[in-house]
Amino acid sequence: MLSESIEDYLKAIYKIEGDEPVTTNDLAASLNVAPSSVTKMIKRLDEMELVNYTSHKGVELTDKGKIESLRILRRHRIIETFLHDILGYSWDEVHDEANKLEHYISERFEEAIYKLSGYPKVDPHGDPIPDKEGNLPDDTTLSIVEAELNKKVKISRIMPDDTELLQYLGSLGLVPGAVVKVLEKHPFGGPIVIQKDSKKINLGMEAAKYIWVIEA
Repeated sequence: MLSESIEDYLKAIYKIEGDEPVTTNDLAASLNVAPSSVTKMIKRLDEMELVNYTSHKGVELTDKGKIESLRILRRHRIIETFLHDILGYSWDEVHDEANKLEHYISERFEEAIYKLSGYPKVDPHGDPIPDKEGNLPDDTTLSIVEAELNKKVKISRIMPDDTELLQYLGSLGLVPGAVVKVLEKHPFGGPIVIQKDSKKINLGMEAAKYIWVIEA
């Protein structure tokens, strides 16, 4: 069993990790801890063979670390879905609650609520739920900022799990499953104009960049 803090670090590294190693500053900002504390922890994770850490370059998950991070992510997203679909939590409430619960439920309980929720493929924000082997479907989404003008697209995911952002987008009906069309893209960080049903929505780029879509 991994400690709560180790699980939090692995999940954070997985979410941040791209083509380049994750820096200690990125992790410190994500977890709201001091960079010195991050360095101490990732050295420990390196000793546990969960990450590969190179001083002044950053940290990357090992295969073992990726398996563990996906296990944690699966549990988190299953809990979010259970809270939303079965217990009636709003989609902006489930993330913080799942962060607390994910460290304490058993695998048996996890599978029980997964079954009760109808074996969901995605969580309330549209994020895919890894299977038990840690596999994820191919990602065919793109940011709505990159969508073609006047072509219908369907919102598939909203990232990240920011409470105020989710409340704002929810109030506009910009949720997973909604079919929309980008009418205008203004330059220099200006807003984009989205049509949903018969309504036009002026959406700032700071919010728009977190909306991911697929072909409708």
